[in-house]
Amino acid sequence: MSNGHGNVVPGGMAVASIDDAALRAEKFQEHQLRLQEKYRLQHQNQDQMDAQGNGAHPHDPAPNDAAQPYYTSQGQLIYPTPSPCYQARPQYGLSDFQLLETLGTGTFGRVYLTKFRHNQTYYAMKVLKKSEVVRLKQVEHINSEKQILSQVHFPFIVNLFTTFQDDSNLYMLLEYVIGGELFSHLRKAGRFTNDMTRFYAAEIVLAIEYLHSRDVIYRDLKPENLLLDSAGHIKITDFGFAKRVEDRTWTLCGTPEYLAPEIIQSKGHGKPVDWWALGILIFEMLAGYPPFFDDNPFGIYEKILAGRIYFPAHIDSTAKDLIKKLLTADRTKRLGNLKDGSDDIKNHKWFRGVDWQGLMEKSVVAPIVPPHIHPGDTGNFEKYPEVVDDDSGPKGDPYRSLFMNF
Repeated sequence: MSNGHGNVVPGGMAVASIDDAALRAEKFQEHQLRLQEKYRLQHQNQDQMDAQGNGAHPHDPAPNDAAQPYYTSQGQLIYPTPSPCYQARPQYGLSDFQLLETLGTGTFGRVYLTKFRHNQTYYAMKVLKKSEVVRLKQVEHINSEKQILSQVHFPFIVNLFTTFQDDSNLYMLLEYVIGGELFSHLRKAGRFTNDMTRFYAAEIVLAIEYLHSRDVIYRDLKPENLLLDSAGHIKITDFGFAKRVEDRTWTLCGTPEYLAPEIIQSKGHGKPVDWWALGILIFEMLAGYPPFFDDNPFGIYEKILAGRIYFPAHIDSTAKDLIKKLLTADRTKRLGNLKDGSDDIKNHKWFRGVDWQGLMEKSVVAPIVPPHIHPGDTGNFEKYPEVVDDDSGPKGDPYRSLFMNF
């Protein structure tokens, strides 16, 4: 929720084929043995916990999900979509959590590191002030964020465990992603190498592909909304502008540097805007700055519509080719929106050699493994001054009817 770029105010299965018969058989056997050992250890650990009386709290916000990728006898790798881990109508509230430290701030709320008092597990808690959400006309966006996150579950998307509210605030309990924002790591490095950029872009492609398969457009792709987990893999967060859309929508929202031309021109937009934003993101990771920037939003919009991209000399020629095909103003010709959809992006020569199966399994080693000492370490996040909530407003809850399903 940092401000490097300012905002303008389950399930199917994915299949990957392996061509060589011998390799299929070998991978099938290896994977089954690995899963068997994993399940054996899981059950052994759970038996030990039960014997010691240290099982999960009966209302633990984060139940274990055992869905795992597996091979068919024909050697096809199947990625079952696990059930969302969201719990509706929890039997706990704010008093069950200890707010420890601010992780990020936004226009109408904060994200805190919090600890569940019953089992000392760390989470991130997004606290949104109802009066500010209403004042800024963001009720629909906040309700949509909760609805979408409660229905999705994917390796590269942050998990929402539950939501609740009181008279003043809305609370979203999310997994704590310890590695901090990709934005911070990018600013520290200046720019990323070709290989680093390809790794992050590939994981983002898989996440967008998953969301689009569920008719969800994300609409706010940028380094500030990408977190790194403990092993360095991507977690997309902040779904405030995400929307379930089968065809087109006309709402002007997003981040100026990342807006597709059709959003600026109010032509109606849909899934292709996420592929445009991917092109902007790849450029920014490689160059250290976005391709279209100016001191004010209108200057940015003019440059986006003009469409002139100036590439630094060090950017790889195949990366340039992909960026140009993603940053195509005519969405009917934009890569990702053609006949073969996201496969056209995954099969582009810049992604040649990417182990898509390994990425899904998180067996590919990430280029940055964020340092951390313990599960509640906040060293990868910026420090923010803590605030005392002003509870001097009117008593009661005049806005509850606007958040009935929260």
